[in-house]
Amino acid sequence: MNPSTPAPTAAPSHWDQRYRQGADGWELGKPAPPLERFLRSHPLAPRPPGTVLVPGCGRGHEAALLEDLGFSAIGLDFSSEALGAARGLHGPERDRLRWLQADLFDGQALAAAGLAPGSLTGIVEHTCFCAIDPAQREAYIATVCRLLAPGGWLLGLFWCHPRPGGPPWGSDPEVVAAQLGQAGLGAEVWEKASGSVDQRQDEWLGLWRQSAAQA
Repeated sequence: MNPSTPAPTAAPSHWDQRYRQGADGWELGKPAPPLERFLRSHPLAPRPPGTVLVPGCGRGHEAALLEDLGFSAIGLDFSSEALGAARGLHGPERDRLRWLQADLFDGQALAAAGLAPGSLTGIVEHTCFCAIDPAQREAYIATVCRLLAPGGWLLGLFWCHPRPGGPPWGSDPEVVAAQLGQAGLGAEVWEKASGSVDQRQDEWLGLWRQSAAQA
């Protein structure tokens, strides 16, 4: 594929169709178990209050979990079908839960929706990083760093499978850690995830924090 040609998976219509057809094989019907266990019980888990974004939130399970834990959660997806499913499962917007249809890479749209640089306490990553074309990963990390406030955190569950092609696109744990570190995010946790569902035994869980001095 020509690098200048957007991947089909970069189009909202591609994901709308997959949701309509039920072809979202990553769907667990609940928050990812390693993320939920970490957020509820790990001594290093971030604690509320704070505004936390879930990019590529899909059916919204992690956003609903964050609300339940006391955070102000924003579930973001550019698929209207995904957000329709999220609203059906978890209810409409309310004080600490917001659904936002926008492209994570459209800075103007994010700013118009109130997601300005430094506006977020945290970001929870689950299946967005593996859904985007790997060529977009540097842009993803740059967006994360721009949106996080100084001292803000990224909690991610990364599907580090070795299979070619995608989505879901695989990744290498050492490369992921290096990319995030080079962007100025300091690792507090980076380890093989425990409690993953059987079909996802290649997951890695990490918690990174932006320097408190970083704008």
